[in-house]
Amino acid sequence: MACRDMEKAEASLKEVIEASGNQNVVTSRLDLSDSKSIREFAEKVNTEEKQVNILINNAGVMVCPYGKTADGFEMQIGVNHMGHFLLTYLLLDLIKRSTPARIVSVSSMAHQWGTINLEDINSEKSYDKKKAYSQSKLANILFTRSLAKRLEGTGVTAYSLHPGVVQTELWRHLSKPQQAAMWIIKPFTKSSVQGAQTTIYCAVDPEIETESGKYYSDCAPANCARAAMDDDVAQRLWELSCKMLNITWE
Repeated sequence: MACRDMEKAEASLKEVIEASGNQNVVTSRLDLSDSKSIREFAEKVNTEEKQVNILINNAGVMVCPYGKTADGFEMQIGVNHMGHFLLTYLLLDLIKRSTPARIVSVSSMAHQWGTINLEDINSEKSYDKKKAYSQSKLANILFTRSLAKRLEGTGVTAYSLHPGVVQTELWRHLSKPQQAAMWIIKPFTKSSVQGAQTTIYCAVDPEIETESGKYYSDCAPANCARAAMDDDVAQRLWELSCKMLNITWE
């Protein structure tokens, strides 16, 4: 388990071991808002692990006040997209050697309200925290589409998904009226266990092993926005991401 907060990680580790009875679970520090941390984590995995069959890109920040990552990216596009993009890139050789393997990226239905602003990806000219969040979630789906095409024939498949409205600390940056509204709809939201089901489905279900590049919700294929199927924008976002991260990934 890759975690930013190691104190919380140790508590979660204990829970997982007790619930599963599996002692072979480890935690390691990973801060997706810092490329130095990402590279250190990836180096550790590449050195210590013989294989990686499933990579779940699940970290996220939502509608936070304007801020920048250690590398100067707007926080939401930086963590939700750039961090996962770099991590996947650094682990891909090991993942390819571990086939069959899957890469799962957790998006959101909020992608439907997003657009990719290639001219101002870091929202420096103007910042709308909701638009920036939706942009980052749209980027998750476009990344998955592009990744799936590049991985054809390798034995590695890629999936994106909407987990549902899940009761997590992701809500913490909502305004007080918004948080009050979330409590009103709480009976219709998902627990963490329920919210993890579509991620697990994409990670292990044998029926979708040939369905690379698709988008899921409630453990079933789902329709995504037209913008999420724009391969031209997906390619331009890919190229921009490589340039901003200073990597070469054809």
